[in-house]
Amino acid sequence: MIITVIKDIKSNDFLTIEHLINDKGLYLKQFDDVHYLVTGDVYKLDEQSILVLPGVVSVSRVTPTYHLVSRSCHPGDTIIKVKGVTIGDGSLNFFCGPCSVENREEIKRIAFGVKEAGATILRGGAYKPRTSPYFFQGLGAEALEYLKEASESSGLPVVSEIVDAKDLDLYEKYVDIIQVGARNMQNYELLKALGNSKKPILLKRGPSATIDELLMSAEYIMKAGNSKVILCERGIRTFEKLERYTLDLSSVVILKKITHLPVIVDPSHAVGNYNFVSQMALAAVAVGADGVMIEVHDHPVDSASDAFQAYKLSKLKTLIEKGKEIKEITSK
Repeated sequence: MIITVIKDIKSNDFLTIEHLINDKGLYLKQFDDVHYLVTGDVYKLDEQSILVLPGVVSVSRVTPTYHLVSRSCHPGDTIIKVKGVTIGDGSLNFFCGPCSVENREEIKRIAFGVKEAGATILRGGAYKPRTSPYFFQGLGAEALEYLKEASESSGLPVVSEIVDAKDLDLYEKYVDIIQVGARNMQNYELLKALGNSKKPILLKRGPSATIDELLMSAEYIMKAGNSKVILCERGIRTFEKLERYTLDLSSVVILKKITHLPVIVDPSHAVGNYNFVSQMALAAVAVGADGVMIEVHDHPVDSASDAFQAYKLSKLKTLIEKGKEIKEITSK
């Protein structure tokens, strides 16, 4: 629910509104001089009881139910800054690195390689939820330590996926952006725990999730207190069999329209084939994505996981340069 009041409302009149809201167990959040959002179980509140109060101009119920992520509640873009990198301000960021951290030397080598190519954020998996229990599951806490070392050496901020809330303290210590993978998009207890973190959260869309469901998951994080959320489109399950998932680039356009949060795209997991990653990455830039996440390896054939979709480090610089050219053209 949004309450609009007159500008320079008298303090006593505002306190009357606030007391009525709080007495119902609800909360009032200010957006600007005249607009306030009521959160909580707003069905308990009768609009008419607010409208009759001095200083109130209008009362409207917000639809959809994701109030905090909605652009109608927060017209300006959310801008997230992490270790000198800015996300959501109109610039283009590339999140690059291996699917899984395999050893200390490799992740440092790749970190410097992707930085030289123009990447701004280092990605790497520590705990890897895999379809088969027999596939490589990651090095766990050891990988997080290696990522931290690679970050400090290269100067790149790090993003890595968390799979269990019990590991949150480790992620607070070792990474700069905490990723929620597609399989955990609707792990609500994990989302609520991340809402208590001060780290930015990169939230991936589930393979069978609607846009509304993605935004409701983001709402869980924001309602718990963390407003630094980055949305990620990574492909959805359709009837098509010639690609791993169908990359829904229309979701980028829609999300940028209805939400104020930064939106990035992961073409690697969508197409599942390194031959098509560059084309879809550039398409993502063209439709307005704030960033692109690409699985990169210096020797893809030797990658411990997702080898077939790993993009060659030697080709990354050309891809990033093309992406920047497209960004410049579409920003005019």
